[in-house]
Amino acid sequence: MPVPKPPSTRAEAAAKIAANPAAYKVCEGCNSIVGGGTDICPNCHSFRFDATPTQVVRQARLLGSREQTSVTAKDLT
Repeated sequence: MPVPKPPSTRAEAAAKIAANPAAYKVCEGCNSIVGGGTDICPNCHSFRFDATPTQVVRQARLLGSREQTSVTAKDLT
């Protein structure tokens, strides 16, 4: 079975998330989108999330339409 390639752009990542919003949720601390199984946001360490599909799709479209402005743990390594 071939391994799926990661999205190459933010817009592609947003489209992937919007196509399956039930697998994701939005952090209420920093508005990052995280996987549905996440208990603590890896970016801001919040534990409050909005998992409604409408909000996930809305946030994915917003984040996919602009450049990254937040600093993530990956940026610090």
